[in-house]
Amino acid sequence: MAKFYVTTPIYYINYVPTVGSAYTTIVADVLARWHRLLGHDVFFLTGLDENSTKTVKAAKEAGLEPKEYADFMARKWKDVWAKFRISYDGFIRTSEERHAKVVRKVFEKIWKAGDIC
Repeated sequence: MAKFYVTTPIYYINYVPTVGSAYTTIVADVLARWHRLLGHDVFFLTGLDENSTKTVKAAKEAGLEPKEYADFMARKWKDVWAKFRISYDGFIRTSEERHAKVVRKVFEKIWKAGDIC
């Protein structure tokens, strides 16, 4: 069985979903649904980039700690995707340990291959 992986950008959370983020997510969803119809093994990933100075600034402006703000925004983004009936298989947040673990593993592999000086 053919495998198909599609991902959206990992969106910044300093603002709510926009027309641009909806567009890229809908396009990825269409691709995922098409490949599922073809019988492919599909994994569709989307998520949020919570590690930025803009996130800290937005949290401060909202009167929240960065973690509280990130949790609030993650719910907001998931709610919007639910309204659009986006069929993602995975939702990643860069603050999650599973994300850090994969990043470390990839970085170590690149380092050992000599691709980073």
